[in-house]
Amino acid sequence: MKIAGFLFLGLLLTATVRGGLTKDIEYSKPDGESLKLDACVPEGTGPFPAAILVHGGGWSGGNKETEIDPMFAPLTKAGIAWFSINYRLAPAHKYPACIEDAEAAVKWVKAHAKEYNIDPQKIVLIGESAGGHIVDMVAVRATKDKLETRVAAVVAFYAPCDNVADSVRRGGPSPSMQGLLGVPAGPMDDKTKKTLFDISPLNFVHKDLPPYLLVHGTADKSVPYDQSVEWQAKLKELGVPCELITVKDGPHVMGRWETIDPTYKEKTIAWLVKTLGIISPTVAPATSKPASSAL
Repeated sequence: MKIAGFLFLGLLLTATVRGGLTKDIEYSKPDGESLKLDACVPEGTGPFPAAILVHGGGWSGGNKETEIDPMFAPLTKAGIAWFSINYRLAPAHKYPACIEDAEAAVKWVKAHAKEYNIDPQKIVLIGESAGGHIVDMVAVRATKDKLETRVAAVVAFYAPCDNVADSVRRGGPSPSMQGLLGVPAGPMDDKTKKTLFDISPLNFVHKDLPPYLLVHGTADKSVPYDQSVEWQAKLKELGVPCELITVKDGPHVMGRWETIDPTYKEKTIAWLVKTLGIISPTVAPATSKPASSAL
């Protein structure tokens, strides 16, 4: 019986460290809707640091296989496991469904840390565009009494953090914001402004936030570069480490940066290596297909 037990344990450990990509794993089922993620674990003994990836698409589109896919290969090459998630989309699912789904993903990854051979103390949230807003909201909601959704670091690519200011700039809530919140188009009344205030993570930052990396292009017409500048300033006022990688002349969506400055990936990996304490990583070549996310 002891020999059989040891053999079973050996097989289990071998399966755990084998690595590779596993697609369409259910991580949550709110109101009967199956939410899935793709998991990619590097080869090796681990335990590995891990990234939870949240795609953009205006809260109403996109999926776990696109939009944020330029980061897949660099993360794997650096020895970082990653979990790319789908979440409930607007307008069928209003706020805060998408935030709650990302929080459920954090809890799921932590609960399955041993199974996927990852270090639960070295989990980073990475989001782009609307996904960046989602990870920001998860971060600000993870106060000291919500340890189950707290992470070691956050990376936000061109994330909208002040939705009141952005709606003023546009002359009213964007179609994406209308779908997410169920607010009307055009000039904003006090009720709409209050709703937009409540979903703006900039208004809820606190000193217990984890280290932050922001990545933003200066030619972004969907989410102005100034939003990341303002976020960084607010965090620095609170003493929260926050660095900003600027992609000169970079438009919205990282896939479009490949011909402008693809080194954003190497810089992002270098920050993760330093912040998560990764030993001797290697960085993937800066090549990727374009994506098509937009707010």
